[in-house]
Amino acid sequence: MKVFDLSGKIALIIGGSQGIGLAIAKGLAAAGATIIIANRKTENGQKAAESLEKEGFKAVAIPTDITDKSSVESLVSQVITDFKRIDILVNSAGAMVRKAAEDITEEDWDYVMNVNLKGLFFCCQIAGREMIRQKKGRIINISSLRSQKMAPNRSPYATSKGGVSNLTRALAYEWAKHNITVNAIAPGTIITEFNRKHFEEHPEDLAEIVKSIPRGRPGYPADCVSAALFLASDESDFVTGQILFADGGTSIC
Repeated sequence: MKVFDLSGKIALIIGGSQGIGLAIAKGLAAAGATIIIANRKTENGQKAAESLEKEGFKAVAIPTDITDKSSVESLVSQVITDFKRIDILVNSAGAMVRKAAEDITEEDWDYVMNVNLKGLFFCCQIAGREMIRQKKGRIINISSLRSQKMAPNRSPYATSKGGVSNLTRALAYEWAKHNITVNAIAPGTIITEFNRKHFEEHPEDLAEIVKSIPRGRPGYPADCVSAALFLASDESDFVTGQILFADGGTSIC
């Protein structure tokens, strides 16, 4: 028996063109899933899908703006037309504004909430309707360590990710009767293309962060992949409504 076998599964990865989303897309593809990458920037999504295809995996990209509900509806409709079902949904799109709370504008707030919470909800809702029809599904949301452990200048982000964690629990409770599991991965400090340059230029910042990580190192996108494989597979059938912290132990400090 192959553990975490996803052969024949259709996985829709929201924000799967880079970082954690792309790492999870590669992990699910390696386990046998066909990957659909939904990304706002057409070029980035296509490039990610092509990189998967070059490795011998099945992948396509569909341009999608998750802050526009009609765009999400079009995405899901196209996936169902082309692939007949959605077995796995991974919500990995994210937005952040780093400002002191007293300086946050309405535009800043709406930008973060529209991507991290509103967009994520409607991806869950619209794909979830298909999973209800199918009588089975796996939803994996990307929350954050900041949903539980605070840091300065991240009030909209922390609020949105707290909402993601609670939404995950709410949907898990509501949709368990439909054989749909809903879980979240909450990464800690993960080195991605978004922050790598900063940490290379300011290694003292990373060194200070690592002091608070019991495992003694930062995380990398690959550190979230095994968790996603488990939550996407049949092996996690009795696991729902859980927030799995991939943070090197930071959340327990």
